[in-house]
Amino acid sequence: MSIDVGQIRKDFPILTRTVREGRPLVYLDSANTSQKPLQVIDAIEDYYARHNANIHRATHQLGEEATEAYEGARIKVGGFIGTADECEVIFTKNISEGINLVAYAMGNAAFAGPEAERFRVGPGDEIVITEMEHHSNIVPWQLLAQRTGATLRWFGVTDEGRLDLEGIDELITDRTKIVALAHQSNVLGTVNPVREVAEKAHAVGALVLVDGAQAVPHMPVNVQELGADFYGFTAHKLCGPTGIGVLWGRRELLEALPPFLGGGEMIETVSMERSTYAPPPHKFEAGTMPIAEAVGLSAAVDYVTGVGLDQIQAYEHELLAYSLKELQTVDGLRILGPLEADDRGTALSFVLDGPDGREIHPHDVSQVLDAHGVAVRAGHHCARPLHRRFGVAASTRASLYFYNTHDEVDALVEGLRQTQKFFGPA
Repeated sequence: MSIDVGQIRKDFPILTRTVREGRPLVYLDSANTSQKPLQVIDAIEDYYARHNANIHRATHQLGEEATEAYEGARIKVGGFIGTADECEVIFTKNISEGINLVAYAMGNAAFAGPEAERFRVGPGDEIVITEMEHHSNIVPWQLLAQRTGATLRWFGVTDEGRLDLEGIDELITDRTKIVALAHQSNVLGTVNPVREVAEKAHAVGALVLVDGAQAVPHMPVNVQELGADFYGFTAHKLCGPTGIGVLWGRRELLEALPPFLGGGEMIETVSMERSTYAPPPHKFEAGTMPIAEAVGLSAAVDYVTGVGLDQIQAYEHELLAYSLKELQTVDGLRILGPLEADDRGTALSFVLDGPDGREIHPHDVSQVLDAHGVAVRAGHHCARPLHRRFGVAASTRASLYFYNTHDEVDALVEGLRQTQKFFGPA
């Protein structure tokens, strides 16, 4: 069953906007943040208008309603990613905080009890990442290596934009403590073989963390089947609000992992001499949490589930294939990443040459496209090492979601041709 894109677009009021002297908005920046349907907007408004209170502490009716909504969101998210244990679902500010939570807690493991032995990192240990990571999955591991004396190593990327697995046995060894990789690249669109990497890592006793920010909005994800130990994503790329993300972790690991932030709610007992901590997930949720945002995330899960992630994935695959074909008709355009739609997502990064053969700066491309109503992103997309790998300082990225249309792809292609004319001979 295919999706009715025209009907879906009616749920997103922002898609009816005009911009830049009355031009219809063509929003192709969903890898940056997705737009929000009325169902999510209304759920957040209803929470603030009718149920607003703090959670867990209050015994009055509003507090009970807020707590039920917050914890209900946790249960729903757990089911959405394939775990029946809500204790394994931690709410964070975003995926960046989720990755930092694991990395920082591993750095604190040296000061924790024997239950944290598996997380201890020091000289001689190795942390493995990939060259295609978002900075959020690079910098926390660099900081952990600096604090502990561990060595940071990484997978390379092939010319086609795939993870280079040729040296996997030399890269993942008995010195490896954790492997962290993206499920899907935010620049190349590449879908990585997470299960294969996880099996190699687990064979030597290493942990596996997966950044699912670009995957969860576009495909069904079952964390149990992937073989990951930690998996994170963020709501605002999934038709949900900003300010809330999810970190899933195996329960036995979360029970042994030291806390990340200290404060209210994450404690069991506190005295002036010492504190003991609540069991997961609350051990990792200090202070007042993003309650309304959890309500919005719950509504977003309902929305994409109602449309059907299998249907979303199938429609996007067809739209992606069309986009790859049409973009390659533009002379002087070079796509970064796989040129076929298989095992690839809808983030389309490229560089564009002008009629004289010189590259047009991505910021200039973005500005001209914006003048035609087409919203894309320009820069290194928080993946500077990956851009260096492909010999470019920056790129233009158009990213598609299930509310985009073939006509919008055509508008992008025409906008790129107009960009080349703009920077051509007078």
